[in-house]
Amino acid sequence: MNEEFVEFSVDGTMLRIATMTRQGRRAPIVLLHGFGSTKEDFADVARFPQFDDRPVIAFDAPGCGLSECDNLSAISIPFLRKTAERVIAHYGISKFHLVGHSMGGLTALLLAHHNPSTVLSFTNIEGNLHAEDCFLSRQVIEHAEQDPEQFMAAFVARTRRSPGFSWALFATGLEHKVRTTAVKPIFRSIVDLSDHGDLLDKFLELPFPRLFMYGDESRSLSYLGRLQEHGVKLSEVPQCGHFPMYANPITMWRHIGAFIDRAETELPHG
Repeated sequence: MNEEFVEFSVDGTMLRIATMTRQGRRAPIVLLHGFGSTKEDFADVARFPQFDDRPVIAFDAPGCGLSECDNLSAISIPFLRKTAERVIAHYGISKFHLVGHSMGGLTALLLAHHNPSTVLSFTNIEGNLHAEDCFLSRQVIEHAEQDPEQFMAAFVARTRRSPGFSWALFATGLEHKVRTTAVKPIFRSIVDLSDHGDLLDKFLELPFPRLFMYGDESRSLSYLGRLQEHGVKLSEVPQCGHFPMYANPITMWRHIGAFIDRAETELPHG
């Protein structure tokens, strides 16, 4: 995998985006990580033979990982969508398979909604579709704290104590992977879109194959039946919560690979 920085501005905010890519002859995959994570969540794609010879584009979102942003208060999900569009354009990709986890799944949904002709398939790994999905982000309201440092410290402590797979692992890296002052703007945007953005309808209206992946700890999500009724492929990952790339990566990558391969057999030819 090749690593480099790409520089551009979005809405007047200067960005220096850390990317992870590789070349290949098959249809590429664009991977968008979740809140509190980095592009390395998806680095293992290179270890699975079903993705051989597939170009890969992953990057650290503004405010995360090694990426730099000169105005962290400007970050929102629409801002992240525009950032993804700029990265994709930089690499000259016209059509691609899209994979997004959590915050990255929500960003990917807006990207797909605005650019449906560019997406070959969409794997949504517990990306926000409904108000009930704001179990992390709504803490910006439920545990309101003026000081960003204090909010972050309390958020990390609560997250570390959360029951279920991978929460302690996730919490341990939070303060190293996301800028403290970016957290509240991101969370407010996620809550606003989840409550008022008609996300489920947008997802159901997408005109290409869609996979919704979730850990078995999330099987109580109220909208799973509706997704299935509208032709969305469901993938429940066993022994897993919100983070299949941590708890059960072998199953996650196997299901994504099979879905992408099947989606390509459904593409029109000629």
